[in-house]
Amino acid sequence: MTKSIHDFQDEHGRIHTWPSDRRRAHQLAILDYLTGLLDPGVSYDQGQVDQLLADHSTLPDPSVLLTELVDGDYLATDGQVYWRADGRPGTRPSGERG
Repeated sequence: MTKSIHDFQDEHGRIHTWPSDRRRAHQLAILDYLTGLLDPGVSYDQGQVDQLLADHSTLPDPSVLLTELVDGDYLATDGQVYWRADGRPGTRPSGERG
């Protein structure tokens, strides 16, 4: 059963609260949601990822989301760019949607 993230979103759909570790299923649902905002096979630079997280959360420190995405193997990085872990970057330029 997929957990709802509605309780952790504001009226604009932005994440406003990171659930406690006791609510790990909700944390995972949020990470799934955020991963779905990125295109598979596309690489993103640090600024693009930071902007996406800032646009979709109101957390005081959205870097917690990036840490969780990378540590949870939702995003992969080579230290310079990020991509969805389920789709290595292809030949499309960074940020180009297809």
